[in-house]
Amino acid sequence: MSTFDQGPLCKEHLDSQAKGQVVNLNAFENTRTLPPPAACTSGDRRHRPTRLPRRPAAMAPRGGQSYGFPIYCAAWLPLGHILKPDPPAGDADADADASSAASPSSPPPPMAALGGGGGEGRSGVPNKLVVAALDPAGEEAALSPEAVVEVKTKEEVPYRMAVHPRGDGVLCAFPNGCRLYRWESQEGDEPRKLALEPDQEALADLKDVGLQLAVSFSGEGSILATGGEDGHLRVFKWPAMESVLTEADTKTSIKDLSFSSDEKFLAVNRSSGPCRVWDLLSSEVVANLPREAGEIFGFCRFSNKIDSSNILFITAMQGDYGKIISWNTTSWTRVGSKKITREAISAFAVSPDGSLLAIGTIEGTIIVLGSKDMRTLITVKKAHLGIVTTLAFSQDSRTLLSTSFDSTARVTSVGSPKGASVWPMLLVIILAILVYYCMQHKEELLAMLPR
Repeated sequence: MSTFDQGPLCKEHLDSQAKGQVVNLNAFENTRTLPPPAACTSGDRRHRPTRLPRRPAAMAPRGGQSYGFPIYCAAWLPLGHILKPDPPAGDADADADASSAASPSSPPPPMAALGGGGGEGRSGVPNKLVVAALDPAGEEAALSPEAVVEVKTKEEVPYRMAVHPRGDGVLCAFPNGCRLYRWESQEGDEPRKLALEPDQEALADLKDVGLQLAVSFSGEGSILATGGEDGHLRVFKWPAMESVLTEADTKTSIKDLSFSSDEKFLAVNRSSGPCRVWDLLSSEVVANLPREAGEIFGFCRFSNKIDSSNILFITAMQGDYGKIISWNTTSWTRVGSKKITREAISAFAVSPDGSLLAIGTIEGTIIVLGSKDMRTLITVKKAHLGIVTTLAFSQDSRTLLSTSFDSTARVTSVGSPKGASVWPMLLVIILAILVYYCMQHKEELLAMLPR
C-alpha cells in the first residue's frame, strides 16, 4: 500500500512523463511505470513508481473515450457565454424562415476542453487542446471521439487549465508560463463554428513564471489566481491583470487553491504547512488551518453554496488512508473528518450545487459522496487504467467528467442525492397529517375502541 503525499505532480514528474521516460500511455505496452502524483513536494524529489497492469492496446475502460494523448487537465465549457445565437432574420427572409422559426433547433450538447500530450521529447504524441461534445447517440453518457476543436501547442504541454466562467477563454499553464486561448465563435449555435486562438498579450505578467501547479478563476470570473511550483502565489483582477496580492515562499510549492463562492476568500494549500486562507478584500491572511498528527494536505475546495452552511473541504493523506476534512468558514474550525479510501487521492471536486463530493485515486478509482454526511454514493473501480488527473462536475451537478494519463476521458452520470430524500420527506409529512388527525378526533377514536 502506497502512502504517497497527495496533490498535483511536481515538474520533475511532469517532465518525466513528457520526455518519454514513461512509455506512451496510449500505446499500452506490456508493462509501464507511472510516477504517482502524490510523491511531490519541493523538499522531496524521490520518484516512487506504480506498476500498472498489462492491457491490450485497443482496450479502454467502459464509458471512457480515448483521445490518443495523456490528459493532464480538463473542464466543462460555459456554452451559454461562448456560442453566439443567430441574429434575427430580416424582413425579406421572414417568410423563408417562418418554418424554421416555428421549430427551433435543439441546443448543442455539453462540451468539455481537454489538455495534455507527450511533452518536449520525440515520443510521437502531440501536445494539444481538444474540445469534445457529449455524444447524443450513445446508449450511455460519453464524449464523442470526434473533436469539435483541436489546437496543437507545439513543444509545450498544457499541464493545468482554467476555463473562464463568462466565456473569456481557456487559460493553460505550460512548463514556462501561462497562455490564454480566446474563443472565436461565429454567429450560430452550431458547435462546429467554435475555434480557439492564442492571445499573446493577455497574460504578459504570467509569460515566463515557470510551471503553475494551480490556476483558477473565481466564480464570477473577476479574479484570477495562480500558484507556482516555485512557491509564488499571484492573484489578479480580471481582465485588467491588476495585482491583488502576491506571496513568495521558495521553500514550498503550491499544491492547490480555491475561491469561495462570494469571491471573498482564497484557500491555498502548499506542499507543507497549514492551509492558508486569504481575505481578498484586505489581502491579509484570516486563517491558518492546522494539520493533525500525520496529515498531509492535498486539495482544497469551497462549497459553492452562499449561505450559513458554506464550508471548505480539504483532502489529506494520513498514514494509509485518504480522507476529507470539512471546515466552518466563519469560525475556521473543523466540523467533520472521514477516512474515504486506502488509495492516494489524485483528484478532487465539489459539485456546483454543493451536494456532492468526488475523489479520484492513483489506482484509477472514482468515488462520489454526499457532502453533508460524506456517505459513499457511487464507487467505480478501475474507472481508468492510470492515475485520475482531473475531476469536474457539470453545471447541473448530474454528470462527472474524469480524465487520466491513460489517454481517456470518462463521463459518469451521478444524478442528484436530493432525489433520494423525497420519500423520507413524504413519509414525515404523512405521519404528521395522521398525528394531527388523531389529535383533532381523539374522543371519536377512543369511543370506537372495544370496551
